[in-house]
Amino acid sequence: QAQLVESGGGLVQAGGSLRLTCAASGASTNYNMGWFRQAPGKEREFVAAISWSGGTTYYGDSMKGRFTIFRDNAKNTVYLQMNSLNPEDTAVYYCAASFIGRATNLRTIGSYDYWGQGTQVTVSS
Repeated sequence: QAQLVESGGGLVQAGGSLRLTCAASGASTNYNMGWFRQAPGKEREFVAAISWSGGTTYYGDSMKGRFTIFRDNAKNTVYLQMNSLNPEDTAVYYCAASFIGRATNLRTIGSYDYWGQGTQVTVSS
């Protein structure tokens, strides 16, 4: 069973950057990985996903060009580099893992088998 721990959240001014980290333990690297976020009073939203090899990435529409997902399988770690942040990016960010071959649509919550506890990102105007 995989355990996922996010870190790197915090308070940043609009226009700034943050890098989130998701460390996986208790499992192999044979997972596709994703990031989601949830703002107060809103549904959990897809942010980005990456295939187990790192060769394929997906992004939510509002994140394209600003966010980059990448992974280091030697460290069992996935990263989310967030640039040009704005107050609308304020949310709790969650890391998630999906068994390889189980799901074809990594943009949906139901495709993921394990979730982290989340890390808060707050962007001030």
